[in-house]
Amino acid sequence: MDSQPPRYRREFFKSPHHVWLGLLTFGAGLVAGPSYFLLSALLAPAAYSLGWVYLPDMPFFRRWVDRRRQSEQQAAGLAEAAEFLKRRDELLAKLSASRRQRYQTLAAVCRDIEQASADQPLTPGDPASDPLLRKLDELMWTFLRMLTIEEALDRFLETERRDDVPGLQKEAEVEVAQLSAEFDALKAKGADTGSLDSKERLLSSRLERLEVLRKRLQRIDQAQANRRLVVSEQERLEQQIKLIRADAMASKNADALTARIDATVEHLDQTNKWLTEMDEFKDLVGDIPASPVRIGYEPAASQVPPKLPQTQGRVREGR
Repeated sequence: MDSQPPRYRREFFKSPHHVWLGLLTFGAGLVAGPSYFLLSALLAPAAYSLGWVYLPDMPFFRRWVDRRRQSEQQAAGLAEAAEFLKRRDELLAKLSASRRQRYQTLAAVCRDIEQASADQPLTPGDPASDPLLRKLDELMWTFLRMLTIEEALDRFLETERRDDVPGLQKEAEVEVAQLSAEFDALKAKGADTGSLDSKERLLSSRLERLEVLRKRLQRIDQAQANRRLVVSEQERLEQQIKLIRADAMASKNADALTARIDATVEHLDQTNKWLTEMDEFKDLVGDIPASPVRIGYEPAASQVPPKLPQTQGRVREGR
């Protein structure tokens, strides 16, 4: 969302206040009739110019601009949040039943944290904007991304396992070695050019096939390494969130709980860096969008429709 301060004079040009200024100056002169034409011709431009100088800086106009701008930002934030929720729910729905259950189990741990810390919110006036709860949402989003990556890697590895790529590579290596020996033997015997060319083309084709199989095997090895890392990070994150629950239930110390969640979120930077290095999963990289309402971690169908936070007082410039 746009964080630049509003340009009040530009906003004034597009505002209904500008229309009214024109009507009350030039329009009033036209209504006055020919008897006052000379006077209105002098006063109307002067009044219009004074309006341009002073009205954009008037508190009532700036409040109007700020309220409208905040309303537009809230609408944009809600639209972005709705798009994110749709994407997240699609990822969740595509998971296998066992992985959805793991997500739901960890979501239940987060609900325990919310209940345990409900009596010490960091934002008493608006619990939904509590930064601790929003960080829980971020942790669960990362967990969902890792579940999705693990499932995709499992599908890939299962497909390659059915093809038995290591076996195909060994067979190809034996075949290439045999063809190479046959080609060398024909060359040593002084075979005709046609026979040599035919054997060489076959050998070249089988060498290219062997190279492709080697690349497939490399990708299998990389996928297995990525899967081990993703599973390890999943397990680490699960234990970290359960440790946060233990702190929330045992200590009732908001500062300690904040420090624990901050440390967990900070570690996500390294996790996200690893995820970005997996080129095939770049579309899963991305943070939860800034939103005037909390995103949450439950499927959208199970959430209560969010309410916009109430605007209190004038929005400060530059925010």
